[in-house]
Amino acid sequence: MSNCRRSPDGRCTTDVQSMAWQRYVLIVILRVILYTLREQALELTYRINEKGEFVRRTFTPAEVLGLLRKDRFKFVDLQFTDVPGRFKHVSLPTEMMNEEMFSEGVAKLDGSSVKGFVEIQESDMLLVPDSTTFGVIPWMGDEVKTARLICDVRAGYGRGRFSRDPRYVAQTAEQKIREAGFTDSLWGPEVEFFVFDSATWEANDPFASGFRITSKESANEARGTNFPIRFKDGYYPAQPVDTLSDYRSVCVNYLRDGFGVLSNAHHHEVATAGQCEIDVYRDELVTMADSTMTYKFVTKNVATRMGLIATTMPKPIFGDNAVGMHVHSSLWKGERNAFFDPADPYAELSQAARYYIGGIMSHSRALTAIVDPTTNSYHRLVPGYEAPVYIAWSKMNRSANVRIPAYEKGSEGAKRVEFRTPDPSCNPYLAFAAITAAGLDGIRKKTDPGDPVDEDIYKLTPERRRDLNVGELPGSLKEAVECLQGDSTFLDGIFPKDLLEVMVELEMEAYRSVAARPHPYEFYLYFDL
Repeated sequence: MSNCRRSPDGRCTTDVQSMAWQRYVLIVILRVILYTLREQALELTYRINEKGEFVRRTFTPAEVLGLLRKDRFKFVDLQFTDVPGRFKHVSLPTEMMNEEMFSEGVAKLDGSSVKGFVEIQESDMLLVPDSTTFGVIPWMGDEVKTARLICDVRAGYGRGRFSRDPRYVAQTAEQKIREAGFTDSLWGPEVEFFVFDSATWEANDPFASGFRITSKESANEARGTNFPIRFKDGYYPAQPVDTLSDYRSVCVNYLRDGFGVLSNAHHHEVATAGQCEIDVYRDELVTMADSTMTYKFVTKNVATRMGLIATTMPKPIFGDNAVGMHVHSSLWKGERNAFFDPADPYAELSQAARYYIGGIMSHSRALTAIVDPTTNSYHRLVPGYEAPVYIAWSKMNRSANVRIPAYEKGSEGAKRVEFRTPDPSCNPYLAFAAITAAGLDGIRKKTDPGDPVDEDIYKLTPERRRDLNVGELPGSLKEAVECLQGDSTFLDGIFPKDLLEVMVELEMEAYRSVAARPHPYEFYLYFDL
């Protein structure tokens, strides 16, 4: 007799499969716990001192080589990021690693095969490992035990740093912050993502096109053994409605114990079908960009190993919220937050912070080409789904694209500016650098952001928005690129001209590719004409 039970949609589910799945999740969690106990002496990026404070730990090349030997690593993954923002890697046996590589580089990169880098006639490049990014890939077994190092990219034959390396652009932005009179900056992106049971698509058949997403949480999938989440009703549900709590916990453990990336919290987000968020503890610009890439790396790998699929594609589901990446930032002078002014009655905000906001607002339309760099990004930037459509600033108001979080009063350390426009399909190195450029431009020019808008902007009439000087973000990638082409001088000194040209070329190529193809919904609208 079959032990198959049929759900209303005809799917077959079994108690055996359910028990196997539960065992698998338990095994994964136990592996993380055991790994933590085994590796706790590594003390990765942070350690906690006797006062309970997070203290940064850095590694020298000699310390990295010592750890590779001491803990019997078999391989080292050298990771770097291409211009669109995808992680790349090459794996070296540990016996091939030496201290000279950390200064001279590893001659293992054909730059002409990396999107956005160089042409074939100038393809020889080097990867220079940054010893401070040392981490452990936790899901690799002892037989292939693997460490990782994030790399800078250098042009071959002694030509120095590669100007289009996204990490180099972020490092340049950090230098500009210091040149502007600040000692450092702190960044905290809220990276949202979806986790599905499966996602399939057909895009290259001229006679068929479409996609299908399945999720045990989907509002459209009542399988008889699940609790579907209604559209826009997925915020903070408890288990068993939230089916991904264990998954996110495993991700948090791996981020902390493998890579030293700390999490404040994790939770289910508003949308149906597996919208997740793991909040990462604030850090400096380049380190946070490294951590954001690591975050994507971990969340996708853990999902794959659990038989799931994770994505930061902004808007995979029509009719529900998309995933965003609200970016929090603040500038500091030593131990003092340059954005904090307790005498300001509105939001305890300094004049420098107001100018920083003014810079971001004045360049918001151009910034979208960098912080929302895909055609799919503009399915997110529409009214009705909590995504910012309008250019305004406010305290607490989530309908403005620049917000001042106001959970606490009188907290200098918590004072920050939240830029709500970005989505997680962006390259974090380039996104954080561009936000920095806009903010510093505002400080340099003393750009007044105008009065805050403390109304629900989505509900305002066009006339009222005009009265309040509320602008509007671009409605398509093409429009965003045109805005960037007309307003890019604020990026001078941080973004090389040739990088901007490559970014525009890649984005317009994607726009034209999508625009040239018939869309399934067009058949619904027009087939009977």
